[in-house]
Amino acid sequence: MFRRISDSTIVDGIRRQDDQILNWLYDNYLETVRHHVLKNSGSESDVPDVFQESIITLYRQITSNGFRLTTDLKGYFYGIARNIWNAQLRKKMRNTGIDCDFPDNEEGDDPCLLLESIVSRAFRKLSDDAQTILSLFSEGFSYPEIAAKMNLKSETYARRKKYLSKEALMELVKSDPEYRDYLDFR
Repeated sequence: MFRRISDSTIVDGIRRQDDQILNWLYDNYLETVRHHVLKNSGSESDVPDVFQESIITLYRQITSNGFRLTTDLKGYFYGIARNIWNAQLRKKMRNTGIDCDFPDNEEGDDPCLLLESIVSRAFRKLSDDAQTILSLFSEGFSYPEIAAKMNLKSETYARRKKYLSKEALMELVKSDPEYRDYLDFR
């Protein structure tokens, strides 16, 4: 149960898809992943998904050409799990949208609806490219994926274009005549 297995034995076992090694990983690495996920806004139901995705990522990396472990395997695995969870958190944050916590008002005085209306109008005024890049970003696509989908020359250019599109959107929002009304609600 408390048997220590060398990292090279674990790596070889993962390559061979050895069930005993995979069970050992589960028994010895799951708590580390659970602790990280729960400590960082996750729930118990998130843990198995992050752990499974981490195992799959580790397997893909180990079976790819040129894999060389230069640190201890547990730390390497923890880094994979941390990156996966952080990516899921970023995606959740993007998808939560606009959260308003204002007191209930009459139907026409809802600041969330007002802000949504302002942002929607401003978004429609953006160029097609700006709308596309902001939509792709909000759907969780990475910068390399956005660059590929939009035929942009690089990930850096995709980042810059997203930044400029967001700035243009913010300027349009701030110039909307109803934006002052929204600010008064806050």
